[in-house]
Amino acid sequence: MTAAPSTALSAVDVRAVMGLIPHRFPMLLVDRVEAIVADRSARGIKAVSINEPFFAGHFPGRPIMPGVLIVEALAQTAGVLAILSMGLKDSGKLVYFMAIEEAKFRAPVEPGCLLHLDVEFIQRRATVCKFAGRATVDGKLAAEARFTAMIADPPV
Repeated sequence: MTAAPSTALSAVDVRAVMGLIPHRFPMLLVDRVEAIVADRSARGIKAVSINEPFFAGHFPGRPIMPGVLIVEALAQTAGVLAILSMGLKDSGKLVYFMAIEEAKFRAPVEPGCLLHLDVEFIQRRATVCKFAGRATVDGKLAAEARFTAMIADPPV
């Protein structure tokens, strides 16, 4: 039995991203998701600006985007992929982090960078998904991680 072909979906701008995941400034870390292939992969974009609030303290004189926020940006991109792939738009379902594994940080991400966030499904079940993610700047690897997320109703 062969797998059904994946479907390319339309890119989504920041307004559409906010319609799919609940994150808002200052925690919304994806400006656009493009090259979405349902049930397979997506590429998000984050324009890293000196105006990001975390740069005030990380680090004064040498602003660097915190690695945990790069992983969060990957997870938000994966959340958009999961919601669209699983037909959950407008369902109210949320995508919650469950685990982060094998996170590696290879190069600093500085203001002025365009951060490319590539994610793909590793495993997909009804309520739990595993992803692999890679963040790059100018084609160079900045960070990578594997992570698990749970699809659930929001807390009451």
